[in-house]
Amino acid sequence: MTFWCGSRAAPRGWSSPRSLRATPDFPRSSRKANLARGWLSVRRCVTESMIHRRTFLTGAALVASGGSAFAASKLETVEIITSRGRTRFQVEIAATKAEQERGLMFRKSLAPDRGMLFTYKRPQPVAYWMKNTLIPLDILYIQADGRVLSIARNARPHDLTPLASGGPVLGVLEIAGGRAAQLGILPGDRVLHRIFPK
Repeated sequence: MTFWCGSRAAPRGWSSPRSLRATPDFPRSSRKANLARGWLSVRRCVTESMIHRRTFLTGAALVASGGSAFAASKLETVEIITSRGRTRFQVEIAATKAEQERGLMFRKSLAPDRGMLFTYKRPQPVAYWMKNTLIPLDILYIQADGRVLSIARNARPHDLTPLASGGPVLGVLEIAGGRAAQLGILPGDRVLHRIFPK
């Protein structure tokens, strides 16, 4: 089966350049060269088409699975000390720019004891939004000393309003919406994780 990529019609007498007989006739040689270039162009277009299709299918699978491909990453423990006691979360780590831009986008659910911890190399003011986020979240902004600075409670899905930290932070913990209130987590509570001092 012959595949032709692009808006142009296939050249008249189209065939693979391997099937053309060698000839010293200049017009035939020129024609052979043109067909060879056309053949290479087709192969390139087919390859690019396959790459784009694989990229599209990967993105579609990610949305369909609710981001479960990311959930398979290694989990770490975050412990929060409140006036009610201690509570633990198993969290994914978002340390690179790509991981932080993706965050919890497209997740259809988040277990009560799961979350994502965004880590920074040095304290800085940050602001988060809920673009492409399908579930409500509590966003805990954590200072360099491990204390909760502020909490954005029940951030609304798809809301593009920037939710500012209110000061420099070293980490940001996202958990299921409403969990902070259920557990009594408040600004000033201590967060235990390897990025914070003990």
